[in-house]
Amino acid sequence: MATNPTTISRPGNRLCSAALPHETYLRRLGERVRDARARRGMTRKILARDSGVSERYLAQLEGGQGNISIGLLRQVAGAMNMPLSDLVRDGPEAPVELALTFEFLNRLTPAQLTEARGLLVDRFGTAPGRLGRVALIGLRGAGKSTVGRLLAARLDVPFIELAREIERDCGIGLEEIFELSGQAAYRRYERRSLERVAADHDGAVIATGGGLVSEPGTYETLLNSCFTVWVQASPEAHMGRVVDQGDRRPMAGNSEAMDDLRRILRNRETLYAKADATVDSTGRSPEQVADEIVALVLRARAQS
Repeated sequence: MATNPTTISRPGNRLCSAALPHETYLRRLGERVRDARARRGMTRKILARDSGVSERYLAQLEGGQGNISIGLLRQVAGAMNMPLSDLVRDGPEAPVELALTFEFLNRLTPAQLTEARGLLVDRFGTAPGRLGRVALIGLRGAGKSTVGRLLAARLDVPFIELAREIERDCGIGLEEIFELSGQAAYRRYERRSLERVAADHDGAVIATGGGLVSEPGTYETLLNSCFTVWVQASPEAHMGRVVDQGDRRPMAGNSEAMDDLRRILRNRETLYAKADATVDSTGRSPEQVADEIVALVLRARAQS
């Protein structure tokens, strides 16, 4: 098994790759600046004048040698009237159609964006067998695992915890993944494992991690491939269940643990609310919650 912090492998040679090497990223960044300047018909001298960054520094940057500060890079992007995010992203240049579509969507109100997304999903479809797969989202302590097992038994499909699938794909435990490669790498593995699970199972109940919704690409994959249910609970219920499970880490050395939990929940509420359905588990037994979700799933299938 590899122990290099840049790669994690498991038996079967399924490789989980970490972030781009630093040198590769700087080279791509330089190419992106050079290409953006060329598209705008700007000489390096003009860009230096408009951005306040020296020609020598720009030459180093475009040659992949300039480890430029974020402040200076912001000046360079501003001089070319382009978002800083377009320069610093890891991936290749976005297709023209995507860039134009983004600009169009950026003018819409939140309500119009919701309608536009619905139209796109209706027009271009969702993953085959979407309603056969049920995904549970929500904060830790919502009861996803307990409810998920009951739900899977009622629907006669496998119960899958996405965290265990990530461990299986990478060949090591979650703590080791975080220690060796960090959270960003974990999120990439999470998406990869989710895509595999969706491809391998026509029917399943999938319990996800609470933070999955904070990754737009992964969350979109989940919404597109599964009937998604937000298992909701009050902050007090979340904390109580975690402590009842014997894990007192949320309270250890943190007198503001409840405030932190409320803040996390508040910041994720709009994301969780994008699920197909919401079920409140506060003050209810896991059996009651599972029965309600079964009814929601069967109704959705009948209407499809």
